[in-house]
Amino acid sequence: MENLEKQWYVIHTYSGYENKVKSNLESRVQTMGMEDRIFRVVVPTEEAVEIKNGKKRVVQRKTYPGYVLVEMIMTDDSWYVVRNTPGVTGFVGSPGAGSKPVPLMPHEVEQILSSMGVNEAKPVAQFKVGDVVRLTSGPFADMVGTVEEVHPEHQKLKVLVSMFGRETPLEADFTQVEHLP
Repeated sequence: MENLEKQWYVIHTYSGYENKVKSNLESRVQTMGMEDRIFRVVVPTEEAVEIKNGKKRVVQRKTYPGYVLVEMIMTDDSWYVVRNTPGVTGFVGSPGAGSKPVPLMPHEVEQILSSMGVNEAKPVAQFKVGDVVRLTSGPFADMVGTVEEVHPEHQKLKVLVSMFGRETPLEADFTQVEHLP
């Protein structure tokens, strides 16, 4: 059953127990030292507007009740940990008892996660300290500056621009700047 590639699988749970299964599985991954084989556990949800007693409120509604997505490397050990988590009734796509579960296709995972806003395409850090850039939007659009700091985890840059005769640091998103040749 060894497949050393990280893939997404769907597990079936008792309906209404999706969040409980998610937390149970995440704590089992920690206690059993499976962080190198089981990576993310996701309960697919979407925002919905409910009207109760004449009041609107936004709620998270499960997109696929009774199902949880798990990103993992399928080994006998990781299969055992997931399969024996309380509330899990099995893997979806398993033809028989001892057979290997079928992973989701990448485009299926992308569709589910992007509908949840989980897998938003993030601009890759193509900037380094010392790059000359132009601000393309915001109140300082068209100003030219030099990159002083890069923070890829937040998709932000600190850019030094010349204002009123002195260098002034500005914070900008990756999407608000462009390289100058």
